[in-house]
Amino acid sequence: EKTVPIPEKLNEWAPRPPPEFVRDVMGSSAGAGSGEFHVYRHLRRREYQRQDFMDAMAEKQRLDEEFQKKLERNKMIAEEQTAKRRRKRQKLKEKKLQAKKNKLEQKKQEKEPDQSQERGSSEDDEEDSKEEEEKEDDAEEPSFVMGR
Repeated sequence: EKTVPIPEKLNEWAPRPPPEFVRDVMGSSAGAGSGEFHVYRHLRRREYQRQDFMDAMAEKQRLDEEFQKKLERNKMIAEEQTAKRRRKRQKLKEKKLQAKKNKLEQKKQEKEPDQSQERGSSEDDEEDSKEEEEKEDDAEEPSFVMGR
């Protein structure tokens, strides 16, 4: 019943941008005070930190792009495998359907032997060609069928 506060994602640390206008310009003239070195040191440290941050962000972006390319490549491979297996299933399904049709035709022919003799030799030639095609298809048939 009590609500639980979920903390939001913290923003990543980012260095301060470089100043647009530098007031304390150190020249090349002699006579710089003892405090000028510390100002220079802090500016230098901040600049190095900013450059390191930019390099880290560029590396992170490069890794993200590589990861996205890898995901796309894996997705393409998976789709190709799926399509290949789909074609194989469809082919097997068509063969089963064709075998079923052939079986029904054979039963019809057995029931009506008188009519099959009257048809003539031209239809026998067609049946022979169908049988040859079936024999060729049998060579492609797998040695076993799953699910039986």
